[in-house]
Amino acid sequence: MKKIPAICFLFAFFLSAAVYAQLPVDTAASAPAAETSAAAEPQPPIVTIAKEAIIVDANTGVVLLDKHAGDRMPTSSMSKLMTMYMVFEALKNGQLKLGDELLVSERAWKNSMDEGSRMYIQVGTKVKVEDLVRGVIVQSGNDASVALAEGVAGTEEAFVDAMNVRAKEIGLKDSHFMNATGLPDPDHYSTPRDLAILAYRIITDFPNYYPYFAEKEFTYNKIKQQNRDPLLGRVSGADGLKTGHTEIAGYGLVGSAKRDGRRVILVLNGLASKKDREEEGIKLMEWAFRNFESKKIVSKGQHIDDAQVWLGQERTVPLVADGDVNVVMPRAKRAELKLSVKFKQPMIAPVKAGEEAGTLHIEVPDQKPVDVKLVAGADSPRKGVFGRVKDRLNYLLTGSF
Repeated sequence: MKKIPAICFLFAFFLSAAVYAQLPVDTAASAPAAETSAAAEPQPPIVTIAKEAIIVDANTGVVLLDKHAGDRMPTSSMSKLMTMYMVFEALKNGQLKLGDELLVSERAWKNSMDEGSRMYIQVGTKVKVEDLVRGVIVQSGNDASVALAEGVAGTEEAFVDAMNVRAKEIGLKDSHFMNATGLPDPDHYSTPRDLAILAYRIITDFPNYYPYFAEKEFTYNKIKQQNRDPLLGRVSGADGLKTGHTEIAGYGLVGSAKRDGRRVILVLNGLASKKDREEEGIKLMEWAFRNFESKKIVSKGQHIDDAQVWLGQERTVPLVADGDVNVVMPRAKRAELKLSVKFKQPMIAPVKAGEEAGTLHIEVPDQKPVDVKLVAGADSPRKGVFGRVKDRLNYLLTGSF
């Protein structure tokens, strides 16, 4: 084997130093991937007579409407959603079974006689858990709520203590419960934002039990009662969740609907009548579906751009998205969506697939921008010594990689 003269290595060393001193390693390449100068008509905000309201695109978490969504408010029977979350967890972990029978205490029976809605269970009788679940969800029974609370935790007080702990754990940052029913208490409150989070958690955490919320009626003890949800049967795709009403809270609704894979959750409260609740619920839900659209902008692994590679066996490597990007935007503003890429080049060999290389920046109308990491989509091993010397000399003479 022939030995390479030492002078060659010295030449390569000094050439390398000279070239690296000139490499534009901080150069950013930015190119619009989808841009337009056409301005869409401004989207007028929707107006609601609800005192508090929020509308959320459940697939992305994008808030479409926020009216005092962070304000504390009395929740009336809408807080029974937290009661049902606890019951569903007990069913999921085997603490309860749908076929179990619970003894109706005098407290559970008397609770329903004092005020509010009821299932009409009788003291001293045993009632199946599944019937009590329907009694809470469809009939909004205060008696059924207390019976379930006692069945899960022994007493309503112990159940409520557990409710408050679990509420914080699942992201309800500004909620506090004093009972399992939602009956008025100065220290019993939530916010529209928290109730929207709770609805999402019920839908996603308990898909086996969520269909109870879509039942339009339930008969117990020969007494048929209709589900008070004004969206069921009136809004396409509506499948839950819960209404509420007390004098201090007004009329409220936590509702949800799903169309073509897209789910919307809304919370309304402080309305003056059942009619207002129905009309506002239908109007706002239809507005959310009609005026906004969900689009997948980028798929994980999608080729976005190419980066040059310095001293690599491959002169370029593809840059691919490191994740999926779904956005929700006003239909009237779809032309305002902008994408741009930013990355440093050349990349320095060796380059390995998956190596972070840059960013895809997405500007969505009326929302915070979204950044997606770009990574190398292929390897580019480092060239041998003579290949590197050749590339460095070429760059020094021509300025080309």
